[in-house]
Amino acid sequence: MPVILGVPKGSLQEATFNMMRKAGFNIKAGARSYVPSVDDPDLQCRLIRPQEISRYVELGLLDAGITGFDWIYENNSDVQEVSEMCYSKATSRPVRWVLAVPNGSTIQSVKDLQGKRIATEAVGLTRRYLEQHGVQAEVEFSWGATEVKAPELVDAIVELTETGSSLRANDLRIVDTILTSTTRLIANNKAWEVPEKRAKIAQIAMLLQGALAAESRVLLKLNVPSAKLNEVSSILPSLHAPTINKLHDADWYAVESVVEEKVVRDIIPPLRAAGAEGIIELPLNKVIF
Repeated sequence: MPVILGVPKGSLQEATFNMMRKAGFNIKAGARSYVPSVDDPDLQCRLIRPQEISRYVELGLLDAGITGFDWIYENNSDVQEVSEMCYSKATSRPVRWVLAVPNGSTIQSVKDLQGKRIATEAVGLTRRYLEQHGVQAEVEFSWGATEVKAPELVDAIVELTETGSSLRANDLRIVDTILTSTTRLIANNKAWEVPEKRAKIAQIAMLLQGALAAESRVLLKLNVPSAKLNEVSSILPSLHAPTINKLHDADWYAVESVVEEKVVRDIIPPLRAAGAEGIIELPLNKVIF
């Protein structure tokens, strides 16, 4: 039986499809299709709103799913968390559920919400937050455009933010961070106990982690004269140690190393100064640790 995987529809869809492709799974979905095709006979995909994925995984209607920790928490879902994956729709940073109010509001802390009205899509999360602080307030479900509801319709909102730009654009300030969330690969508890399904889900997890690790790394290839090999090797970072092979010319070596992309601009000049030549930077699809 193939593993049925819930893939998030909406804001996280494109980022997830790109990550799955880098992991080696080519997923294609039509504009109105909720059953994408995938080039793996042991895998089937379903496009579902991330808010619902953990519930369907818990019920066993999906064997596994990709969704945010926030929705697992919101739904209080009993599922197997297989892997944490730090990516979102725009960045590789975690997203945050924040309590926000208009800049002119007198609300300065959660205690000031007593008797107030709050709009949010994450009603359960917000109610638990208020209970933890001993505050009673009215929490209403928001169907969208939550940022524009304060201050005319509600006193405060609890909203998901990645960069904070939408909140600033709507003249809102953050009072508190309620929950920090990352993307998770989850599995149904019974499916996780089936060896064949567990192996497939673990394979997906490993390849996705490899694709994520490759996002911030590149492969550097360079040629080094034998007299300069030790000096160049001391400059060049690596996962464990650089790969070094002799060239046809016995006085030269080919050196390769996987390095963090952010350091490349700083190490190429000293590598060149130390005697490295023919330096090439190549992108990577996967790095498996």
